[in-house]
Amino acid sequence: MRVLYSVLMSLLQPLLRRKLQRRGRQEPGYLVAIDERFGVYTQAALPDDGRTVWVHAVSLGETRAAAVLIAALRRQFPQLRLLLTHGTATGRAEGAGLLRAGDVQVWQPWDTPAAARRFLAHFRPRVGILLETEVWPNLAAECVRAGVPLVLANARLSEKSLRRAQSIAWLARPAYRSLAAVWAQTQDDAARLAALGAPVQGVFGNLKFDATPDAALLERGHAWRAALARPVLMFASSREGEEAELLRCLRATGAAAREVQWLIVPRHPQRFDEVAALIAGQGFSLARRSQWGEQPTLVELSADVWLGDTLGEMALYYGMSDAALLGGSFAPLGGQNLIEAAACGCPVLMGPHTFNFEEAASLALEAGAAERCTDQGDAVNRGLTLVQNAARQQAMAGAASDFAHAHRGAAQRTCAALATYLG
Repeated sequence: MRVLYSVLMSLLQPLLRRKLQRRGRQEPGYLVAIDERFGVYTQAALPDDGRTVWVHAVSLGETRAAAVLIAALRRQFPQLRLLLTHGTATGRAEGAGLLRAGDVQVWQPWDTPAAARRFLAHFRPRVGILLETEVWPNLAAECVRAGVPLVLANARLSEKSLRRAQSIAWLARPAYRSLAAVWAQTQDDAARLAALGAPVQGVFGNLKFDATPDAALLERGHAWRAALARPVLMFASSREGEEAELLRCLRATGAAAREVQWLIVPRHPQRFDEVAALIAGQGFSLARRSQWGEQPTLVELSADVWLGDTLGEMALYYGMSDAALLGGSFAPLGGQNLIEAAACGCPVLMGPHTFNFEEAASLALEAGAAERCTDQGDAVNRGLTLVQNAARQQAMAGAASDFAHAHRGAAQRTCAALATYLG
């Protein structure tokens, strides 16, 4: 059956090239080194000296988790050479900041036997570390053939993803069984992964708890918030359709909503212009962070809505916010990561759909760092109430910080387990 899958993946390669060209019009990063996706490289082949550690972080969130693990690995194995792969332009842009002299960054190979084989032969990794969810059948099989241990770290699997994998069990089960080790985020993730035959060897927690917010950005955010005359409510990592619903709720709320500074930070940078047009089209005055200087001017301070249209400044945005609505949780999209908000001491208001991060969401609720809302209208009303109650807001902010600190340690546990493969 994998042969049939491989034929299909080979036939789809021209369509992938066209898709990358189309997407590259909005995000030029997708036009960089397209041939790498098919196992064709301009970089010199790496020596087979046992120093190359391959880390795959498909997108932005996984790359931020990978940063924590990579830092821990460098401390324990200072001679390692990093081979970093990604699937998205945002992941690759974020990952560039993790590289040191001698490291290599390329695209994840398209999942055909030939591309995976060329990738492994060219870079000769000692071990492959997949972050969170990325298990590809041919890549996993070629690692077995080449004698490269392939592990899944910070592993998670939702009920929805489990059902999808079980529907193609003939393809998914051999891929998961071929892994050398799996270290899950939670007991529930471990059980779901084991149901697919994955060799789960531990439950280590979530690497994202070990990430430390950028102190300079966080301090700047706090300073800006202190200078403002009104509280700030942020819509963090918003997804398509959610911004329009938020603006509708603000119109329905009326004058009360105008007493708060609203900040929208879309999840995907290719949507920045689209969301800006949506805000202006709904009659709200707009100030874009990308057009500010070192701090907002009086004109920008008077805007109804701020648009966080920059990358790498989430700590700034959380630092200046009194509370954050969690994107992806109001539509059935599974929610976004709330751990970064908690680490910045920002209370979270989340919708009913958090199945991608269910354990973190439940723990945050238990800790008093977050509240569950029925819909966006409920979240807007709760946010307005929260920011008018300074004592309660500060209590939730403190609970958020305590919650984030209490669940650290996944990086150390994962690094210790990887020592089996790195010597």
